[in-house]
Amino acid sequence: MAENKPERLTIVVQSGDMDKLYSALIIANGALAMGMEASLFFTFWGLMRLKKGGLDKGPLSKMHFLGLGKWMVKRRMKKANVASLERLLSDYKELGGKIIACDMTMDIMGIKPEDLRQDLVDECGGVGAFIHDARESVITLYI
Repeated sequence: MAENKPERLTIVVQSGDMDKLYSALIIANGALAMGMEASLFFTFWGLMRLKKGGLDKGPLSKMHFLGLGKWMVKRRMKKANVASLERLLSDYKELGGKIIACDMTMDIMGIKPEDLRQDLVDECGGVGAFIHDARESVITLYI
């Protein structure tokens, strides 16, 4: 008898832009809340957000205006009661979400495992780790 595994979502988080990180986490948390498994593969500028103290450092992808655009968006999000990135990541991990840090990006950018937030990262892996999760996914996104 075949095992009835939950459906899976896999997202490549390549961008470190604040709004794109929000998109990835909102989608991933939604999938977890609907009973799916979720895996986030952080690479290049997305990986920089997993560094200790790096979560809120990302710019806004459009209309950044030397930081003013980001400030305005964060202000509007607070007014609309939108959860912080820290809260979304905490919820994601609490719901069982998996985070893979790209080890090739770590090599290229000189990032050591101890530079990353250990409370978030489940494993450091390469394309094989991503493919393993993605090939079993019903949804695969690139953000």
